Amino acid sequence: MAGADSLMPDGRPMILHLGVQKTGTTSLQRFLRLNAPALADRLMIRTPEEGTPMRPLGRAAVRLSLASGDDNERALRVAFEDVLDTLPDGPQTALISHENLAGAMPGNGGETRLYPALPRIAQLLDKVAQERGFAPVFAICTRNMTAWKPSVWAQAVRTDGYAGDWDQFQRETADLPGWGDLFRRMGAKLGADRVYRLRLEDETDPDRPATQLLRLAGLDEARIAALPPLDGRAMERLSNGSTEFLRRINELALNPTARDKVADLVARSQTLFAADWPSKGTS
Repeated sequence: MAGADSLMPDGRPMILHLGVQKTGTTSLQRFLRLNAPALADRLMIRTPEEGTPMRPLGRAAVRLSLASGDDNERALRVAFEDVLDTLPDGPQTALISHENLAGAMPGNGGETRLYPALPRIAQLLDKVAQERGFAPVFAICTRNMTAWKPSVWAQAVRTDGYAGDWDQFQRETADLPGWGDLFRRMGAKLGADRVYRLRLEDETDPDRPATQLLRLAGLDEARIAALPPLDGRAMERLSNGSTEFLRRINELALNPTARDKVADLVARSQTLFAADWPSKGTS
């Protein structure tokens, strides 16, 4: 596995930031969008903004991870080609960031493994990018498993309709391997020198959460430090009471559209769900 220092030199550079979920991606992407104009001489940044081809790209990756097949592979290829069509000509590094490129996280759609489809997804993206003249490398953010798994459980309850409690989730993911397993599988498909592990614990400035990615793109410390910082954080975990309320709603198997509306209401009105539910996991 490569270290987060510099890119491979050959070809037009591209960084594919593949997530994973619950490693600070929302804040990272907000920081990148905030500073995209200031970095335009070096980077062409694409993040999953509403109404852009990046949204369908993430959905296609999750679908492929949950159901393999030629149709889903073609859909992912087409979605990625649509994103590449938005990149202007030029020497700048293309930085494409979407946490759902990792595929379904544990708790989503019955998945209980550690991103089994991610190497195949990355291999397909790699092929499409090379056909367009790019030389991709792959960045994956990780988080200490003891903090990551409870956060993933809470997110699965919030966004994916997961109805199991924390104890059930622990049982279902008891055999989850460490991050080394994922990087060995990625290296076997793509070459270990093209896969970069970015540890959330190594992000030393919470107001500039994309520092490791920007170093990977070749920016020096002075330029990174001069970028305007984020103002506030996004996508904080729901309170215990709000999470437990949603988990019980998920047990009702509501229409997905109705469930999502309830989830949005809960997220905006957490003071209504301040009952002393048993605490499950950590933030």
